[in-house]
Amino acid sequence: MKFFDREDKIKKLQEIRRRSVSEAQFTVITGRRRVGKTELVKHAYCEDDFAYLFVSRKSEADLVTGFVEEMNRVCPNSVSPEIHSIEGFFREVFKIAKSRPITVFIDEFQEFRRVCPSVFSVLQGLWDREHGNVKLNLVVCGSINSLMHEIFMSRREPLYGRQTAFMRVDPFSVKVLKEILRFHKKGYRPEDLLALWTFTGGVAKYVALLMDAGATDPAKMLASAIGEDSFFLEEGKVLLGDEFGKDYSTYFSILSAISRGVTTRNEIEQAVGRQVGGYLTRLEDDYHLVSKRMPFGAKTTRLVRYQIDDPFYRFWFRFIFKYDYMVQMKSFQLLRKIVVRDYPVFSGMALERYFRRKMEEDGRWSRVGSWWDRKGENEIDLIAENELDGTSIACEIKRDRSRIDLDALKAKFAVFAKASGGRWKRAKPDFLALSLEDM
Repeated sequence: MKFFDREDKIKKLQEIRRRSVSEAQFTVITGRRRVGKTELVKHAYCEDDFAYLFVSRKSEADLVTGFVEEMNRVCPNSVSPEIHSIEGFFREVFKIAKSRPITVFIDEFQEFRRVCPSVFSVLQGLWDREHGNVKLNLVVCGSINSLMHEIFMSRREPLYGRQTAFMRVDPFSVKVLKEILRFHKKGYRPEDLLALWTFTGGVAKYVALLMDAGATDPAKMLASAIGEDSFFLEEGKVLLGDEFGKDYSTYFSILSAISRGVTTRNEIEQAVGRQVGGYLTRLEDDYHLVSKRMPFGAKTTRLVRYQIDDPFYRFWFRFIFKYDYMVQMKSFQLLRKIVVRDYPVFSGMALERYFRRKMEEDGRWSRVGSWWDRKGENEIDLIAENELDGTSIACEIKRDRSRIDLDALKAKFAVFAKASGGRWKRAKPDFLALSLEDM
């Protein structure tokens, strides 16, 4: 798949490289795995010869051997092949950068914690002593968010506060997803766009896999995601196993419950069979996989619901993890039938999140959310307001527009306004019916 989007980040990385000629730069890039961090850096510096250092799980000596070869490719005969330590290697990098501008990109930076944790203190010492004297553009990238956050944001860590720029790479926006699908299928249907959003959430690797396979409609996407040797089947285990470590089974059980619609803490604890407060906090604050939802405008946390933020993980836990026994038996046809059976309801929920993301991205609204009452008798799919000009909207969202009753929505809004009080009693929002055709 050709490269899409990221223009602003590319410009920022190129400007950072230009600044590094007169003042050393240390850029940290984070984001979930498969989102396109490495490709972003390579695309930004495609016209430059930069050193690409990938931190794999090798011995320190083997890792340094590869690093030395890469540095000598970029700067011939600059580093002695007799160097076998990380400390010695980085001393040579800073020595090179005293005499010439150089970009060094370190991928999977957090893996140093396993291979050679002393590197963080080594880099701290070198950076603190030499950053004013070198023409170094140092870019480090990591995909285990919890470790990257700890390395650079914890006051106890040597590299705390050393970065000169911090960049987060997010999945493709709704606008870009449309552009990508239009490029591969000019007459795409709204159902195609919803399926692409539901299965990938805009994560670059997943989108590329589907588009390169010609999977541009729901049936082809499902066949590509659930089938023999599919990349998607082990993806959740591969990505989250390192994040969760020995507690992975508890975290997986919590995420599986949430994906099935078990969204309050009490319900989750009943489903999992244990207290989950600490786990939910870490899933939200450290791993950024779940978030709390509160009724729009609520001032109390009593009605909190939890949701999985990443659409791909919602799909993976709802269908692939839940029916892992079918995957192990290679009963792919049966599993696809189950997804097809449940897809209208599941994708209907995805459609609600799609419109919420779309409104968050368009920049018009200062607050976007949904609302429900204590008894669960009244619920509004989407409320958005612009606090500057006083405008607001209330939306009912369904796949099929004919099933939307705007009079019922207005009645629900009256209940919301009464419960919220203040200006909402006087509010005159636009009432919208949103469906597939409005995507």
